[in-house]
Amino acid sequence: MNIPEGKKVYFASDNHLGAPTRKESLAREKKFVRWLDHIQKDAAALFLLGDLFDFWFEYKEVVPKGFVRTLGKLAEISDAGIPIHFFVGNHDLWMNNYFKEELNISVYHKPEVFTFNNKQFFIGHGDGLGPNDKGYKRMKKVFVHPFSKWLYRWLHPDIGVRLARHLSVKNKLISGDDDAKFLGEENEWLVQYAKRKLSKQHFDYFLFGHRHLPMEIQLNETSTYINTGDWINYFTYAVFDGKELSLLTFDT
Repeated sequence: MNIPEGKKVYFASDNHLGAPTRKESLAREKKFVRWLDHIQKDAAALFLLGDLFDFWFEYKEVVPKGFVRTLGKLAEISDAGIPIHFFVGNHDLWMNNYFKEELNISVYHKPEVFTFNNKQFFIGHGDGLGPNDKGYKRMKKVFVHPFSKWLYRWLHPDIGVRLARHLSVKNKLISGDDDAKFLGEENEWLVQYAKRKLSKQHFDYFLFGHRHLPMEIQLNETSTYINTGDWINYFTYAVFDGKELSLLTFDT
């Protein structure tokens, strides 16, 4: 993808809309929608790197209610011809085809490689990658198994959604928030994962969410790791202007 002059590619992650309650997350949602308004005028593409919702599960005819401001704005952006790419996170990994069919948003369940203006981007949410996160890796295998999803659909949505939201907020193993502090470059497992990938193939940028911490780390002379932070405490995002990738804060 070639970025036209004056256009930009935007990246954001980890909104966790609905947590800890819908009422408490409403102010954050409104701020996120203001950001979407802000970027729409010059966006060439928008990448959402997971955990937009604190919980998401698609029954055949039902999706969790709420978030109409965000969904409506994403629909508007998509309808305007701006491509949106969504990478499922550990909180919305049960996303199937609703975004694609209703909003024309591409959905990815694993990291993908994109090229913008001859720059190679390795993009994903970040959960389950690298040498650690072992407890979650075991749990994820259970969560994504077709039998688990089939079994869960037998729960009435009023029960299933309420139960999952409770566990999502309370269970640190699911949320991944138990170590939401900088661990040092040598212990940041997504940094280590990126360095291992670099030993086999060059990428100009690695972009992840999941850690809830805005980070920009130089991996070598030509490759950079960026974590987009979150929209709970930091309200940070990344933007590529066709030449450089920057990590910024939205404070409006």
